[in-house]
Amino acid sequence: MRVRLIGLPTDSHSSFLRGAAEGPAAIRAALGSDHSNMTAECGLELRKDILVEDIGDLPLQEDADDPARIGEAVTAAARDGAMPISLGGDHMVTGPIVAALAVVHGPLNILHVDAHPDLYADFDGDPLSHASPFARIMEAGHARRLVQFGIRTMNAHCRAQAERFGVEVIEMRDFAPERVPIPEAPLYISIDLDGFDPAFAPGVAHHEPGGLSSREVLQVLHRVRGPIVGADIVELHPGRDVNGVTATLAAKLVKELAALAAKETL
Repeated sequence: MRVRLIGLPTDSHSSFLRGAAEGPAAIRAALGSDHSNMTAECGLELRKDILVEDIGDLPLQEDADDPARIGEAVTAAARDGAMPISLGGDHMVTGPIVAALAVVHGPLNILHVDAHPDLYADFDGDPLSHASPFARIMEAGHARRLVQFGIRTMNAHCRAQAERFGVEVIEMRDFAPERVPIPEAPLYISIDLDGFDPAFAPGVAHHEPGGLSSREVLQVLHRVRGPIVGADIVELHPGRDVNGVTATLAAKLVKELAALAAKETL
C-alpha cells in the first residue's frame, strides 16, 4: 500500500484564532528532522516498508471551490491505490475528504480524536465551520458509524446532535483506551490535535485542559487491526507551539497512521 501526504493549508473556517494554515509545513519539517527516524512503533519504516508520496500543499484559495479541490485530490489518491493522509489546516477539511472517500468506498466508519465533538448544526453562521464538519458528514450519510473520544466540551446542543446522529461518544471523564470501540472497515481516522492535553500539544488554537496523553492515543490506534482508507491530522497552530513539540507529535502520528495502511484486513 502506498501512502500519499496531502497538505491542506487553510484556516478560514476557524472560530477563534487563525494559524492552522501553517500546520502542513511544520508537520513536514518535524517528519523530516534528523531528531528521529521514519519507523513506526510496529517496526514498519516509511519509505522502506511503506511507500510514501508527498504531493505538497494544495493551492487552496479559501473560497467556495476549496472543498472541491480537496475532494478531487483525495479521490485521485484513492483511485491511484494510495491511502491519503491529509495534513491540515483546520477541521473543516474533514468534510470534503470524507465525502470524496465515501464515493469511492461507500459510507465510511470514522474514529475521531478531539476535545470537541464538532457537531454544531451551524456555528456562528458558518455551516462549514471547523466546529461543524461531522454534522455535515452525518447529514449527508457519508458515515455509517462515528466514534469520538477525548471529548470534554459537550454542551446541550452537541449532546442533542450526537443523539440525533447516533454518535458514539467516549467523553474524557469516562475514557480508558480499552473502552474505545474500533469501528470496522472501511475506517477513516480524524485526529484533531486539541484532543491531546495542552501539556502534550500546546500548539493548537483551543487549549482544553484534562485531555489525552500521547500514549493513550497511541494505545487506541494500536488496537486498529486492519488497513484504513484515509486519515487526517488537523488544527496544528505553529505560532502557539512550544519548541515544536506539537509538530513532533503530529509527525509521529503520520508514521503510526501510515503503518496502519500496511496492516492486514480486519
